[in-house]
Amino acid sequence: MFKPLQIVSFIYYNFATMGIIRQRVALEGVRFFAYHGLYPEEQILGGEFILDIETHSEVYSGGDDELSNTVNYERLFDIAKAEMNIRRKLIETVAHAILEEIRHEFLFVKVIRVSIKKMHPPLSGQVNNSLIELIFNR
Repeated sequence: MFKPLQIVSFIYYNFATMGIIRQRVALEGVRFFAYHGLYPEEQILGGEFILDIETHSEVYSGGDDELSNTVNYERLFDIAKAEMNIRRKLIETVAHAILEEIRHEFLFVKVIRVSIKKMHPPLSGQVNNSLIELIFNR
């Protein structure tokens, strides 16, 4: 029979020798045509947006091949698509809504990064894209 101190030592020893596996699940370069913008023309004509979502979590399972033990990137896409379909003036608002939805659905995720590029924003010069990036750390 183990004494409490021995059990604690045993658990500490196993965790110390096993280490922690950090997992990154991401969608990169997801393209959307949407109607976000401050100016009426942007809200009528729409534009191209490129989205990146990145999540980091710690993995404790031994590769058991279960979707419930990871971040489902199909679900990340569905969240992004739903939020991109809601017309907003600022891409900052869109990025925040995506981040919050992921944060509440995947409670085990430690880091979430959402970036949105607005391609060829309406400025008085040639600009490839504007960018908003939000990073959440739990």
